[in-house]
Amino acid sequence: MPISPSVVLNDVSFTWPDGTVALSHLTTAFGRGRTGLVGRNGAGKSTLVRLVTGRLHPTSGTITTSGPVDHLPQRLQSGNDDTVADLLGIRPTLTALRAILGGDATPEHFDAVGDDWDLEERAAAALDGIGLGIGGDLERPAGTLSGGQAVLVAVAGIRLRGLPIAVLDEPTNNLDRRGRALLVEMIDDWRGTLVVVSHDRELLEHVDEVAELRAGSMTVFGGTYSAFEEHLAVQQAAVEREVRVAEQRYRTEKRQRIEAETKIARRAKAGEKAARSMPKILANEARKKAQETAGRLRAGYADDEAAALDTKREAQLRLRDDESIHVTLPDPQVPASRQIATVTVRDRETIVQGPERIAVTGDNGVGKTTLLEQLVEAASARAHPLPGTGAVPHVDRIGYLPQRKDSLDDQASVLDNVRRAAPHVAPAEVRNRLARFLVRGDTVDRPAGSLSGGERFRVALATLVLADPPPQLLVLDEPTNDLDLTSVDQLVDALRAYRGALVVVSHDETFLDRLDLTVRIELR
Repeated sequence: MPISPSVVLNDVSFTWPDGTVALSHLTTAFGRGRTGLVGRNGAGKSTLVRLVTGRLHPTSGTITTSGPVDHLPQRLQSGNDDTVADLLGIRPTLTALRAILGGDATPEHFDAVGDDWDLEERAAAALDGIGLGIGGDLERPAGTLSGGQAVLVAVAGIRLRGLPIAVLDEPTNNLDRRGRALLVEMIDDWRGTLVVVSHDRELLEHVDEVAELRAGSMTVFGGTYSAFEEHLAVQQAAVEREVRVAEQRYRTEKRQRIEAETKIARRAKAGEKAARSMPKILANEARKKAQETAGRLRAGYADDEAAALDTKREAQLRLRDDESIHVTLPDPQVPASRQIATVTVRDRETIVQGPERIAVTGDNGVGKTTLLEQLVEAASARAHPLPGTGAVPHVDRIGYLPQRKDSLDDQASVLDNVRRAAPHVAPAEVRNRLARFLVRGDTVDRPAGSLSGGERFRVALATLVLADPPPQLLVLDEPTNDLDLTSVDQLVDALRAYRGALVVVSHDETFLDRLDLTVRIELR
């Protein structure tokens, strides 16, 4: 007997309040194992996740799940007073449990606790399982954890709560190698239905099926991402052959129609010449028959050509020709002799000079983001230097892309966010330039807070690219987070061609290897 799916979408559409269509008549289903949800930036993955988790409701259609759905968002939202218990998502139950142990017998507390009387012990075990060294300290401030550590704690909390369905949205963002290995172990041992939204090839090798959202439809493939890619390669090779055959047939039919038109014209001319020596009644009859014959021939050749054109277009529609961003970084004209910044790690000083490319690497929690924050704003209260560590900029024009992409004003429109960096550029020109980042139409007028992770990255990057005057130093913190693979290629090409200085933090070794780095600084 076949196993029923865990999540079923039936003719689901979703339209934003401003009229932007995010999903249209989508029908699909996710199995009860581990599903990797993939798709290009802007394809609608984040919207789909919000619909499945109940944070949004379909404009039309229905979504059915086999049970409650838990969720790890792309960006963890934590307040200044949040703790590890809040990241684990157990604060209400923990508060009720402690109240009862303190003598408060309010019935609502017992309802909140349910059967979770051993919650603190299980929470401590879950934290030990991810090896962060924080033990059972549930009251540790969340702000003392790195972004990657916070993600691992949040995923441990989802496993701890044990809802039948879980959705993880880009969970490897901000994770170092060890963190990725821990996440993979958790996914391999996952109980229940798991949907993982990711562009991480390594992670997608640990799923049971791949669901690709593309052009408003979903393709579900049983197997890992590499098997899916192999399947696509074979499929596209066959489609390319179909297109070549269809194009050849169309050229042949078009040539035959043109040749037929030429013959028909010659026959008509010869017929007119012959008709001059005929009686008028016979000449008219001959003309009529010639016109009817010519009409049938023209219609036949035209129909054959139209059919060939339709076949060609249908085959071309099956070709995957997805758009990608086009990033061209302006030339800040930084001379090779210009000192850009000084970076000190454990009393070892590195001077960034001219258009150099420097990578800062190291495990989560060693202070990479803190170092970048010092570089961008040395006097910032957020920056807490490590002993023997610091960064001092020697230029004023610095472009910063933070890890959490929180440089955008969520309430302001995309257009207004970008124009803050380029106030002297006309709005129409900003719109034209945003189109290169695949940000078009009504999206330009949407609040930044409504953007998907990939859209948010492209807008944040656009604010750097369109800055006037251009930055002499780019400081990028995990820039490949939320980017599809083609967009990563575009970013690499742009950074390799950039004539200013670059300081980048990334756990993506493949990305770093392609940047022609000048120096690597490892924090320990």
